[in-house]
Amino acid sequence: MQTIRQLEALREAVRGFRAAGERLVLVPTMGALHAGHLALVDTARRNGDRVAVSIFVNPTQFGPDEDFSRYPRQEQRDARMLSEAGVDLLWMPPVEAMYPDGFSSGISVAGVSEPLEGAHRPGHFDGVATVVAKLFNQVQPDAAIFGEKDYQQLAVIRRMVTDLDMPIEIIGMPTQREDDGLAMSSRNAYLVEEDRKAAIAMPRALGVAERTISQGGDAQAALEQAREMLTAAGFEVDYVALVDSDTLGEPVAGKPQRLLAAAKIHGTRLIDNVAVNGNG
Repeated sequence: MQTIRQLEALREAVRGFRAAGERLVLVPTMGALHAGHLALVDTARRNGDRVAVSIFVNPTQFGPDEDFSRYPRQEQRDARMLSEAGVDLLWMPPVEAMYPDGFSSGISVAGVSEPLEGAHRPGHFDGVATVVAKLFNQVQPDAAIFGEKDYQQLAVIRRMVTDLDMPIEIIGMPTQREDDGLAMSSRNAYLVEEDRKAAIAMPRALGVAERTISQGGDAQAALEQAREMLTAAGFEVDYVALVDSDTLGEPVAGKPQRLLAAAKIHGTRLIDNVAVNGNG
């Protein structure tokens, strides 16, 4: 595996893949890798000839009171995991390579970025869209893999790629879960034992709400029940919402729908989502 930190070296490596006619697939990450990331890598290997993974903890997508400074960083461990997983190229740019002096451009994706996470984390998706666009321009992949755990992020990236005519296939992969159902996340490492046990309330609450809605029950009552379950488990709830799977706006009868939730437990913010009736 090539580990690259400078842009010219990255471009030289990518030129080599192109000269050989190889299909290149990118898996963007912020490191602190776990089995969910390795599942993304496995999907990438099945969708291309070469796999590139990026690790960059992007400061512009963290708010002033969020966890940028303490976000887990474990480069050596991550690099070893990726090498063992058969990754061809690891792109680990320093901050100054991504945001050099004088950097003043940005990308904003309206609509899908505005509710849910967008309402609770102003500017977050501007940071996400900008850094992903930079990664796409740097690596120039044929395809990129994103997990559905960050469902709204996936929707924002798909909208950006469509709107800006980027010749990149975006592949979404179902959320990877622990044995008890908790969505895999780098932030799970923050959870002490008691909070880790309580965290299972999030997928359970979404599961109960999904079953009620898919069986024709009252959606608002189901959402309120999910909020109550999370509160009882010790969460501070940001939102539990039912949305249209494509637009993330109000759900429309007969179209795919998605349940999404975000909540904090003792300072650790977790998100999760499920398709309603397995559709969406």
